[in-house]
Amino acid sequence: MLRLAAQTLRHRTGGFLATFVALAAGVAVLMTCALLVESGWRHQGDPHRYGAAVAVVADRDLTVDGPTVLGETERTTVLLPERGSVPGKVAGDLADVPGVDRAVGDRRLVVTTTAAPGLPTTGHGWSSTALAPYRLVSGRPPRSDGEIAVDARLAGPTRLGPGATTEVVTGGVSRTYEVSGVVGTGGTASGRAALFFTDAHAAALDPHPGRYDAVGVLTAPDADRDAVLAEVRRIADAAGATAYTGDDRGIAAEPESAAARSLALGAGAAFAGYAAAIVGFVVAGTVGLSVRHRRRDLALLRAVAATPGQVRSMLLAEVGLLGLLAGAVGVPAGLLATRQVRDALVSRGFLPDDFTVRGGVLSAAAVVVTVAVVALLSAWIAALRVSRIRPTEALGEAAVEPATGGRARLVCGLACVAGAFSLTVLTGATDGQTALGAAMGMLYLFVLGVALLAPWINQGAARLLGPVLRTVWGDSGYLAAANLRANARGAVAVLTALVLSVGLGGTVWFLQDNLERQTVAQSREGVLAQYALTSGTGLPASAAAEARRVPGVAAATGVRRTSVVVPDRLEPQTVPAQGIDPLGADRTLDLRVRSGSLDALREGTVAVSTARADAAGWRLGDKARLWLGDGTPVTLRVVALYERGWGFGDVTLHRRTLDGHTVTGLDDRVLVRTAPDSGAEGALAELARRYPGGQVTDTARLTGELAEDVAVSGWLNKMLVTVLVGYAVLAAANTLVMAALARTRELSLLRLVGVTRGQAKRMVRAEQAGLLGVALLIGAAIAAVTLTTIVRAVTGATVPHVPATGWTALLGGTTALALLATVVPVTHILRTAPVEGMGVRE
Repeated sequence: MLRLAAQTLRHRTGGFLATFVALAAGVAVLMTCALLVESGWRHQGDPHRYGAAVAVVADRDLTVDGPTVLGETERTTVLLPERGSVPGKVAGDLADVPGVDRAVGDRRLVVTTTAAPGLPTTGHGWSSTALAPYRLVSGRPPRSDGEIAVDARLAGPTRLGPGATTEVVTGGVSRTYEVSGVVGTGGTASGRAALFFTDAHAAALDPHPGRYDAVGVLTAPDADRDAVLAEVRRIADAAGATAYTGDDRGIAAEPESAAARSLALGAGAAFAGYAAAIVGFVVAGTVGLSVRHRRRDLALLRAVAATPGQVRSMLLAEVGLLGLLAGAVGVPAGLLATRQVRDALVSRGFLPDDFTVRGGVLSAAAVVVTVAVVALLSAWIAALRVSRIRPTEALGEAAVEPATGGRARLVCGLACVAGAFSLTVLTGATDGQTALGAAMGMLYLFVLGVALLAPWINQGAARLLGPVLRTVWGDSGYLAAANLRANARGAVAVLTALVLSVGLGGTVWFLQDNLERQTVAQSREGVLAQYALTSGTGLPASAAAEARRVPGVAAATGVRRTSVVVPDRLEPQTVPAQGIDPLGADRTLDLRVRSGSLDALREGTVAVSTARADAAGWRLGDKARLWLGDGTPVTLRVVALYERGWGFGDVTLHRRTLDGHTVTGLDDRVLVRTAPDSGAEGALAELARRYPGGQVTDTARLTGELAEDVAVSGWLNKMLVTVLVGYAVLAAANTLVMAALARTRELSLLRLVGVTRGQAKRMVRAEQAGLLGVALLIGAAIAAVTLTTIVRAVTGATVPHVPATGWTALLGGTTALALLATVVPVTHILRTAPVEGMGVRE
């Protein structure tokens, strides 16, 4: 059968090209998603910062107990949005472990040097140099508060050496330091540059007094490593931290690596699921259509004594060979595409520079096997009808294809549609990621239902459209309506691909537009202040008080952006939050408070968006349990509920509640409202110059910057959706071309019985108009239901925003491509003499 299958492929190259394109493109898309997941799984960051430590105790994630199912408590681990820290006593406990030579506490300070402001740099105490280990290249260690040592990555491009001076900004204050020495690691290290203060000065600058960012464990030469690690893990667990060993030390050194790993795993897995569903639809439809177009050949094989098993074996062998060829082309294409995606993600700040595309063998094997299984299963199902009939009935069975499917197909299709409608209720009752997941499930159930019910949909549409087609196209319209009725089952793949293109594109793309629009609109309408005092290095809490003392200033509100972890119905979620000084906040911010008041915001209280309160089950006056960005659990009383959560975050805290629980301990901006014609701009500009990098900007500019940030964050979703919709559109065009080329004998026969070339062209156009109209109508209806439901659940808007240019491009582009994919091959077919066309293989 392999030899026969190979000969068939060689002599029917054109017929199998469409199947090969669908398989190869599917492999490339899935390979990109799978390789992104594998690269994220293998990414561990750079452990060099703690290269000399056998273990590092740090707090980088939070494990939360969820609901109990069948006696088992589900636990969810989330990354801490602000770096967690460990108590200082942990270093003493670890130092007392037998076999431990030293336990070194490491402080990590956010610093910026004026000598190299664009070089990411962190500050540490001198004792932490033992953890790399660093060695002095020149000079000596810092001995006073006015001295620092710098590493070679910082000294090289800036020419800083012993005796040189430089400005270092930390904690919102710029100080002048003398460089006492330069240190190196004796090797090449990636990640951030480092500079070192004295231990006492680093402790004074640390916004987390009495705590360390991490504690590295150095063992004695003769220590029992396993025993030491066991005791270190016990101490770490007791402190609510984690002991990182081996390559995992890179996550302790740079939690950004864990965030990058989580992003790659999450995005790759999520879109791999969507891509797998789309590839499944496309491959199944394309392979099934290819088999149906060969029903005369297969019937002839049955008539000359081929057994059903032989026919099925031949088809499976053909598809298997095509799958191998598609893998050979799709895997390298997917590898190249993944590298391009990685570069784009790095350039936009989603991934760090040291994130690399790794692996490929596991991804390639999984993807090729998955696509091959779908293709083989589709070929086997499509071949069942032809291979099961008796040889004497084979040719007759092939001549007239059944118009619709069986009862099981009808029941399954109706069940899918019913399930999709039931998910609209679930989507409306939830929010956030839960609502989004339910909406995507609803979308795919709708598409699957359409695919299963397509024969009945096509037949019903042909009957309804028959009078319209006859009125517009005359005799050609009559023939078109008859063809649509007779070929209702053959057009299933075409209808499914078109519906998927419009439904998926119209839902996911416009959803991102609505989220961006809602965020920017709420921010623009909710900021009452005219000016904002900002600094790239952050502002101390005293900046707001200084701004209030400026003549002409009516109110000034310091704003500190962060994230917190809140409970949800299914699992905890990390949501954006802000800390504010509520004094005069009602004159600088309008969060659209619906109940309660921001005036009651104090330490121990919280204001929550209405959407988040509904998701968590909080009401005004309730005690809300949540976790701050560094993992600290707090129980706060809800004193206000507001609507503008998209523009300002779902949680608003008193700024003092966040003291010691953010990385920098600084405000991001100070919102300033001035009295009319106060002339306070000059004094505010003078105030801004007191802070490193400080400036006064118009709040309208802040809204513009927010729009850019939201657009950048939405770029990832739109990029991946573009790939998926592009694949679906390509599959639709591919299917249309294949279906058109399969009509050579049919069109030739019509011309032999008197149909002119012009009438044949008009007939095909009428068919495509009817099929396109039905597909676009169903796809647009699915997108409208799904988009409206998810937008109402997530943003509260009743009617989603759909830009005219967006839906015009989506519907117009799909229509133009579908017509082009049909008109071009049909025009080519009609150039062939009818007598020659009758002799062409089906």
